[in-house]
Amino acid sequence: MAALRFGIVGSGWRAQFFARAARALPERFAVTGVVTRSAERGAQVEREWGVPTVRTVADLLAAPDRPELVVVSVPWPVTPEVTRELVAAGVPVLAETPPAPDVAGLESLWADVGASGLVQVAEHSPFMPAHQARRAVVEAGLIGEPTSVQVSSTHLYHAVGLIRFLLGVGRGPATVRAQRFTAPLLDPVARDGWTDATQPTPAGTVLATLDLGGGRSGLYDFTDNQWHNPLRTNRVVVRGSHGEVVDDAVTWWGGDRTVLTSRIDRRTSGVEQDLDGFDLTHLSLGERVLYRNPFVGTRFADDELAVAHLLAACASWLHDDGPQPYPLADGIHDHRLGLAIGEAAETGQAVTLPVPHWA
Repeated sequence: MAALRFGIVGSGWRAQFFARAARALPERFAVTGVVTRSAERGAQVEREWGVPTVRTVADLLAAPDRPELVVVSVPWPVTPEVTRELVAAGVPVLAETPPAPDVAGLESLWADVGASGLVQVAEHSPFMPAHQARRAVVEAGLIGEPTSVQVSSTHLYHAVGLIRFLLGVGRGPATVRAQRFTAPLLDPVARDGWTDATQPTPAGTVLATLDLGGGRSGLYDFTDNQWHNPLRTNRVVVRGSHGEVVDDAVTWWGGDRTVLTSRIDRRTSGVEQDLDGFDLTHLSLGERVLYRNPFVGTRFADDELAVAHLLAACASWLHDDGPQPYPLADGIHDHRLGLAIGEAAETGQAVTLPVPHWA
């Protein structure tokens, strides 16, 4: 299997996830270069990441080791311009979320590059092991026809993408209703670590419903800084005609006056007398393996595993004519629904979106 050779435009926090995947899995992924705006930042990246850097996209593409794919991980307003430049050069793109900042930007980007088929979006949430396992439960038919998903975990376009993934619904019309509440909450941890805060401060929570048609719905619940605040844990519910998944608990109809409940078990090595090192091995429900980690040995956290899965899906797409990992149309649709959540929360009015032209 040939390694996927990819470049990166940008050197921020999120870009590092892709570089780490290549460093840990050199037989599968290779970073050909990173575009940084300054030579000073470039020198730092070369020293800390162990990869070459250049100053422009043109330099990245002109290098002897031309990338097969370029990850675009730059500020929102810059993403569309870099994406257009790469598509014009005929290079496949994996654009970080969202692919454009607002509705006008999404429309313009789709008009310019949508027909190229070259643009994927780095929506990693559905690639997380726990969500892959939940989707496997749905696909196995244990809970019957999936009808609703509740997500209190991540925000806006990430949550919308997860709702659609777990329901198995496409890019159809939707009606969004939302409201924002403010209440005190202690915020002990942020992205940079412990805050040492000891008193609650006002925190906003947005509650939204998404009517996705055909009796299918989503419930969105997100509190400011929920990604990092350990006082607000994840909650994911998938409901179906014959049962439901609540986080790791699966309840389903067993037939003949029988209701069954079992838990999705996370198997990890490196616990107590297991000397193989801490690693996720698989997720299972009874004797049914729902997810098996193909990257054992990396010691990756779930978020890092999701990025590795996303890159592997890109490799399959480019090398083996596999399915598109997360096409631009999906990324645009998820962000458009995320923007509708914000609009509905701000105005207090329902926002109805017709079938989009990128569907």
